[in-house]
Amino acid sequence: MAGGRPFHLISILPNLFTAASIFTGVVAIVSAIHGKFEKSAWLIFLSLVFDALDGRIARLTHTTSRFGVEFDSLADLVAFGVAPALLFYFFAGHEFGRLGILVMALYIIFGAIRLARFNVMSPHTDPSVFIGVPIPAAAIFVSIWILMFVQYEALQPYSWVLPGAVLLVSLLMVSNIRYPSFKKINLERPALTKTLIALIIVASLIYLFPVEGLALGITLYVGWGVGRAARTVMTRRGR
Repeated sequence: MAGGRPFHLISILPNLFTAASIFTGVVAIVSAIHGKFEKSAWLIFLSLVFDALDGRIARLTHTTSRFGVEFDSLADLVAFGVAPALLFYFFAGHEFGRLGILVMALYIIFGAIRLARFNVMSPHTDPSVFIGVPIPAAAIFVSIWILMFVQYEALQPYSWVLPGAVLLVSLLMVSNIRYPSFKKINLERPALTKTLIALIIVASLIYLFPVEGLALGITLYVGWGVGRAARTVMTRRGR
């Protein structure tokens, strides 16, 4: 275009992946409404794949922009806020009446607060840590445990624990507890060998037991931050 900035098709590629994340999140919502809980949960995981790709593609193609950042946050609210909240509600939350509605709403509200806080604080915080559980991790936690309940009928009598678990992860999103971001992995020796072994073990577990391995991994991740914070508090009291 004469007299203006040239348009490059590659500049919209990251935003297409962001749009794909929103689309799969919406389909996950529709699936949950129609009782297709397993499909809904896996679609939320697919949204996570698109979400992981859009930022990396933007950095690789040097097409990062403020618009892309804001668009990504809105996509995250749909795919990792609204979608898992409705998946929880239609799977088990509706059985608890107003409590189920409240837990669903708080998850979405706290997820929105988490995203807004991240956008404000990210330029000033250590990129190797997250302050509070990231909303994609919270979405994985909710989705994978619902998959566990779908897969194992023996767990279904204990569905009463789900509102508490969803409420807990909602509160952790807006907490000040620090979680590793994995954006910066130490590849210097000897950390390289330890990291490689850990990744091989995790990949092997997920290969052998996809749902169980993911459930164990995300539960350990969520619990690690709580345990670390509790240890810090106890150490300070001891002093």
